[in-house]
Amino acid sequence: MNNIRVTVPGGETVEAARGTRAGDIGSSGAPDGRRIVAAAVDGAAVDLARPVTEDCAVEWIPLDSPEGIDILRHSTAHLMAQAVQSLFPGTQVTIGPTTQEGFYYDFKRDKPFTPEEIEEIEERMRELAGEDLSIAREELSKAEAIELFHGMGEDYKVEILSAIPEDTVSLYRQGDWVDLCRGPHLPSTGFIQAFKLTSVAGAYWRGDEKNEMLQRIYGTAFPSRKQLKEHLALLEEARKRDHRKLGKELDLFSFHPAAPASPFFHPKGAFVYNTLVEYMRGLYRRYGYEEVITPQIFEAGLWHRSGHYDHYKDNMYFTHIDEREFGVKPMNCPSHTFIYASRKRSYRDLPLRLADFGRLHRYEKSGVTAGLTRVRSFSQDDAHIFCTPEQIEGEVNSLLDMLREVYHRFNFEDLEVFLSTRPDQYLGALETWERAEAALAASLEKRDVAYEISEGDGAFYGPKIDFVVKDAMKRGWQLGTVQLDFSMPERFDLGFISPEGTVERPVMIHRAILGSIERFMALLIEHTGGAFPLWLAPVQSRIVTVTDQQKPYAATVRDRLQADGWRVELDDRNEKLGFKIREAQVAKIPYALVIGDKEVQNGTLSARKRGGENLPTMPVEDFLDRLRDDERQETEPAQ
Repeated sequence: MNNIRVTVPGGETVEAARGTRAGDIGSSGAPDGRRIVAAAVDGAAVDLARPVTEDCAVEWIPLDSPEGIDILRHSTAHLMAQAVQSLFPGTQVTIGPTTQEGFYYDFKRDKPFTPEEIEEIEERMRELAGEDLSIAREELSKAEAIELFHGMGEDYKVEILSAIPEDTVSLYRQGDWVDLCRGPHLPSTGFIQAFKLTSVAGAYWRGDEKNEMLQRIYGTAFPSRKQLKEHLALLEEARKRDHRKLGKELDLFSFHPAAPASPFFHPKGAFVYNTLVEYMRGLYRRYGYEEVITPQIFEAGLWHRSGHYDHYKDNMYFTHIDEREFGVKPMNCPSHTFIYASRKRSYRDLPLRLADFGRLHRYEKSGVTAGLTRVRSFSQDDAHIFCTPEQIEGEVNSLLDMLREVYHRFNFEDLEVFLSTRPDQYLGALETWERAEAALAASLEKRDVAYEISEGDGAFYGPKIDFVVKDAMKRGWQLGTVQLDFSMPERFDLGFISPEGTVERPVMIHRAILGSIERFMALLIEHTGGAFPLWLAPVQSRIVTVTDQQKPYAATVRDRLQADGWRVELDDRNEKLGFKIREAQVAKIPYALVIGDKEVQNGTLSARKRGGENLPTMPVEDFLDRLRDDERQETEPAQ
């Protein structure tokens, strides 16, 4: 038969000649002109020009849909690479994927790209977009593609091709430029109207620091100039809130080459860090956790037994002592099994909830470390729960309550939940995994928690629930996790005596809410712009004097606030009042307290809030009442 049957949007089934372009299927083909940029054939995104050869269902992909935006950004990455190679002949292209925020392309060029050259590239991209070059897909044998790219001097493309198992590959051409790519792409460069190149960075080829350093140009693209403008405004706000910038300005932490990717917390940063830990400890007392302390270094046999040596050794630090291999712990879970196994356990002992703030060390490649978000030395609000299978639902319910309370405290109300299922490489039996995944799904559904399935993203030892919070700039951060583990109790031969007197296996639940304290601090700094809530601010008030005459009274006010447990500084320098108030504002201190002659005479103070609001002059005791009210409102639990 030369005809095929195709189900088109709306449910109608039509006949079409075999080989008809996807965009021409149906009575009028893809509607809405330049709004439709691709098609989904049986769910797989393809170019509008792709021939359809089998019975199928076709849906349209609009430019302003998530799939359409991804295709737009992919095509914009190609446009950027074309512009680079037209301006700077001899530059090699490597890979150019899309990201959550836009796209990037890695280039091999002998000299770094300058800011002026980035502007030239952008202008050339506009010219190429204006030419409305057709973007066409070609298929050829891998051998032919290798010959083509070898002749072009594209060594990296040849290396990529050599690793592709298929005998046939696809290329995309636009004008006289060609690239190896799976697609799909826009019909032409004219669809690309709103884009911006945002930054340049170094990147190792294939992310391996043993390989050559390339130059990575980042950019973004949107369906409309309005959307691009809004996004660029968010990027500018993100730059102002960057925790690395604010960490230095607020004297919270620093880094030093002597300990790469391992933060040094200064007194104010250490206060925030320790206050976060103490807050979690307070919750532990209410939710029935017991805190433990475990060693930092273990004989390598432990990591073989737990499975981490096979699955995680490239991210671990090892050393040899007395001709034995030892590993610095990257996580606490195996050590907690030793505490569990230190004595016989009965069903009456369960659930057993063990919490651990021990320091962890993971080797992260230098190319991926970034401030506090990706470090080599850190601590987690880590805990492991040993329970019976029947107790899983109750424990997950308790964890959901705890998560809700914690995220409310930090004003994270926008939450996404993901159920991550079995990865390609996993420990244990398939039936065990299926039972664990079903248990987590049932717990979420009984609590009416909306969630998405994240296929294959589970830990190697069990499925998990991941919690993603949105910050003030609507960026997602994965924080909390609840992971079921049937494998480790088996590997460490853990048991408990059941009511019937038999020995049964406990279930191990891995659990964190803040996650890494370091990473959570980075999130919190950027979420608040460094303006911590009153209860968490290292300095809650700074007293500023108008002249030297007020120093004695100002010192009395400081002592009164400190006696009530508040964190206060006194700025009695011989500087102008406006200068001292501005410094308090820059330091993100919740209250600046002005003391002049009038305040001395009346035994009062004039308070100025961090945002610039001036409060009525008030007695010191009234200000203390205000501080108590502020803190009480901030720390009220979720209803």
